[in-house]
Amino acid sequence: MTVYVDDMRAPYGRMLMCHMLADSDEELHEMASRIGVARRWHQKSDTPHSHYDICMSKRAIAVKLGAVEVTRKGVVAVIRARRAAQLAIDRDGGSTLTIPLAEIVVDVATDHP
Repeated sequence: MTVYVDDMRAPYGRMLMCHMLADSDEELHEMASRIGVARRWHQKSDTPHSHYDICMSKRAIAVKLGAVEVTRKGVVAVIRARRAAQLAIDRDGGSTLTIPLAEIVVDVATDHP
């Protein structure tokens, strides 16, 4: 399972928030459950932009559980890969397709070209 958390620090009330996304919605929901984030906070369901906004304390827990830390460029790479996978599924008439995103994002997480 590959789940990603970005380096965004957006204020929301007294909290700072970031994005949590994953290779698939199933993986995303599993991690959300493991870190105590309710499903009702899921945003952009069934799209390449599917994600949760989570506070920094939940981000720390997700990282301890194996989430990969990425930059904004890493988020873009995940979204593009998910979009490409969805287009391939649609083109192939609903067959499943797995695209390993971790290699794409890990390089971007350190801002290497």
